[in-house]
Amino acid sequence: MANGKFVAYYRVSTATQGQSGLGLEAQREAVARYLSGGDWELLAEFQEIETGKGADALAKRPKLKAALETCRKHGATLIIAKLDRLARNVHFISGLMETGCDFVAADMPAANKVMIQMHAVMSEWERDQISKRTKDALAVAKSRGVILGKAGPKNLRPNIQQRQQAADDFATKLRPIFDGMKARGLSQRAMLEELNSVGIPAPKGGAWQLTQLQRVIARLPAHDGSLQPSQALNRCNDLIA
Repeated sequence: MANGKFVAYYRVSTATQGQSGLGLEAQREAVARYLSGGDWELLAEFQEIETGKGADALAKRPKLKAALETCRKHGATLIIAKLDRLARNVHFISGLMETGCDFVAADMPAANKVMIQMHAVMSEWERDQISKRTKDALAVAKSRGVILGKAGPKNLRPNIQQRQQAADDFATKLRPIFDGMKARGLSQRAMLEELNSVGIPAPKGGAWQLTQLQRVIARLPAHDGSLQPSQALNRCNDLIA
């Protein structure tokens, strides 16, 4: 149960999060849950859109600086929704502790200073691991010929060509089936029912949809070597087996 005076600080690390308001709303809800009940007073709320990177993060955050000054002036406690909303930086957290202001994280209400520092150590390690994985993934992409930092046809073309070739191969594989059904005068909906009834999988697996059937048919050029119905049925059995 919360007691005393509090100053709330909310932070999101990107402009997109700030514009959407989702990150800030979630933080406000967490703080409100922490403050429910007890004898407390919320003196002020500060919100900021700023990166958490760097040991001098406090110097980059005028809103946090103002929040701390308000805490010192009124003997209030700084309250945040989550510890990582301050920073994933051990040096920064240690420096914040040295300001003399008490602070509490709604997600770790019972944490003491030692626990907070340990959490900061793990958060910093996690941040470094994410950075390393990202760099490794970019290096692999670069080795495969992907032009980093450049989107567009040149990077997308190989993937698009592979997908188109796979779709063409799939349609060619089923061509005898469709030729046989056309020879029997089946409508597209009748074809759809027959494909699903005999268990031939759709392009991405599962049951066929009419749009999938139409796309596959559209990939088949004109062809005179249609199968007889009995041949098409045998082909169906081969595909299901």
